[in-house]
Amino acid sequence: MKCEIIVIGDELLIGQVVDTNSAWMAAELNKQGWDVTHIATINDEADTIKDAISSAFSRVDAVLMTGGLGPTSDDVTKPVLCQYFGGKMIFSQEVYEQNLRYFAGRGLQMNESTRRQAEVPDVCTVIANPVGTAPVMWFEREGKVLVAMPGVPHEMRVAMKGDVLERLRRFAGDNDAILHRTLMVFRNTESGLSERLTDFEASLPSCIKLAYLPIPGVVRLRLTARGSNEPELSKILDEMVEKLHHILGKDVFYNGDTTLAGAVGAILKERGLTLATAESCTGGNIAHEITAIAGSSAYFKGAVVAYSNEVKQQVLGVDAQDLHNYGAVSEPVVSAMAAGVLRTMNVDCAIATSGIAGPDGGTPDKPVGTVWIAVNCRDEQRKECVHFSGSRSYIIERATQRALMMLIDLLIG
Repeated sequence: MKCEIIVIGDELLIGQVVDTNSAWMAAELNKQGWDVTHIATINDEADTIKDAISSAFSRVDAVLMTGGLGPTSDDVTKPVLCQYFGGKMIFSQEVYEQNLRYFAGRGLQMNESTRRQAEVPDVCTVIANPVGTAPVMWFEREGKVLVAMPGVPHEMRVAMKGDVLERLRRFAGDNDAILHRTLMVFRNTESGLSERLTDFEASLPSCIKLAYLPIPGVVRLRLTARGSNEPELSKILDEMVEKLHHILGKDVFYNGDTTLAGAVGAILKERGLTLATAESCTGGNIAHEITAIAGSSAYFKGAVVAYSNEVKQQVLGVDAQDLHNYGAVSEPVVSAMAAGVLRTMNVDCAIATSGIAGPDGGTPDKPVGTVWIAVNCRDEQRKECVHFSGSRSYIIERATQRALMMLIDLLIG
């Protein structure tokens, strides 16, 4: 089945809000074996919405839409859909009672604007929204379907996982099993990895496809199998994964699809090791990435955001003379920070960063984007000076990912 995604909101077009919905939805649809052929971001204008729907229906059978379902006057999607599909607005007692329960559970009173959220087109099937007030609406016409969902990411994801995907499977008449296996690979570029796997790809059974999904420093290899015999597909996938391990060896550092922080956590947990961070230029972002993983308390003990030299000295034991002679962004200082947090937190592993994230603070010797990183694991330490370019947030993110990669490299040797 081919699908298109329409994302509605003036705030998306002026850059006030970043669209994360379409990427998440496309990934979920792809997991089902469906192709997303087009993604459109449009404004909250009736004619624009109608044109986008008509254009999408000329190409595909399923359209997924988010946004414009709120209770305020600038949210016009619901009446536009009602008009487009030739219906009239009715009051849904079911939606109203659902919203009453939603408000009561939060100790809030429903106002008139929110009460109107229970008004829905009579030509749609209403799907309950257990985490919000805007109902999900399913429209069908001439063998095609449109699903309108809230623009709030959490609400959209609950709807997709809870009911929408299953309804789409029934609509598509798709009874095939779809299985995935993902391996995370480092020390390879995407193009270099593709060359290494030329013969492997040529040998793949017709029911299996290989996708390359790069992120900075890592390539995720995803094998997807589709067919009617799920046990047989699973067996074939396992055989292909084993072949990839044989070809790539220790360049495969994790089996599964997760973040770098998730992979670090899995390795630490498997080996019974603990971790702490000492961060200057990354400002706690590494700790944030690690603690975003459920269960991270099993291996992560804490962090010191040592932004000032005083904290570097007083908390982490960095030598004042090293700070004076070499500066905060230097090998001796970042090495001492890693050793200091290892000792202070009484952990097995440590990550330390010190750098210049910008946009100011650079010098000819240490331009903006210069970052020193040290990782320790018991008696071993690795240090590296890296140089990134771009915005402050980009430099912080790249330094975070590089630090996590260095720890993985140290852990798996």
